[in-house]
Amino acid sequence: MKRDLLAKSLAQMGTKSAEPEAAKSDAVKPRSLLSMSDVLSQVSSQAAQEIDVSEIADSEIADRFDVNEGLSDLIESIRVSGQQLPALLRYRRGSGPRYEVVYGRRRIAACRALGIKVKAYVKEMDQREALVSQALENSARLERSFIEQAIFATRLEDQGFTRAEIGEVLAVDKGTLSKLVGVARDVPDAVIYRIGAAHDAGRRPWIELRRLVREEGAPDEAGLLAMVPDGADPADRLNGLIRALQAGESARTLAKSAKSAAPLPRLKGSSVSYASRDRRLTIQVAEAKEKGFIAYVEDQLDQLYRDWKANGGK
Repeated sequence: MKRDLLAKSLAQMGTKSAEPEAAKSDAVKPRSLLSMSDVLSQVSSQAAQEIDVSEIADSEIADRFDVNEGLSDLIESIRVSGQQLPALLRYRRGSGPRYEVVYGRRRIAACRALGIKVKAYVKEMDQREALVSQALENSARLERSFIEQAIFATRLEDQGFTRAEIGEVLAVDKGTLSKLVGVARDVPDAVIYRIGAAHDAGRRPWIELRRLVREEGAPDEAGLLAMVPDGADPADRLNGLIRALQAGESARTLAKSAKSAAPLPRLKGSSVSYASRDRRLTIQVAEAKEKGFIAYVEDQLDQLYRDWKANGGK
């Protein structure tokens, strides 16, 4: 079923690239997007190999925060029934492990825990093709959380993928992609990883967290990290941080209201009060009989300014 979903996604991309109206732009599209149906055909036509896990390096861009989360169920499944779905690897260059994982990091981790070889397809792929395959396979599995998807989207963007390409391989619309990237860019990475994947949280808490960290007077990264509560559940850590920031926001709002409501200093023997803040001067009168003072000051502004300039304008 999972392989069918991936095949369908890739085949649809191959169909899109063959449409007459898209042919004009084929020359400027990256090869990784145009050839993924061919990649799938080549991979599916070969038999999976058994690869020693010590020969496999992790991918440069992780699609999950923690491959060990919930891994015990997968380990038991593979122990009892064997590995049903092969991983996908690509050849590496240089010293070190011979292969690099494209997708299937959890399957590899489970096989490593069991002390057995992993079943995997091996394909010659460049970095962009590998990232597209990784993104499509994970979109088909629908196991990545909102924030994992957000981080992965920004990593793709950092690798030179356009927003249109990212939206296509992640199967999200323009608006959703904007939210994903916005959260991942505005919430510090250290805070995100301190919270964790929060699979059950959905997108709304992350969007609210983004709003709160962008507020004037919000804590800096160190302050945010200190506010993340302890606890085993990432969703609880996320919601705890949001509650703490909302409390701080309310306190700042109250303080601001109290400051604005404080009585202004008053000229002795009058109902005229005034306040000077930054580049603003406020003058008001409390009694109707002194209302004319406002007009008088207004009439004198030109002369006051000339006097000020004549005395050096400081």
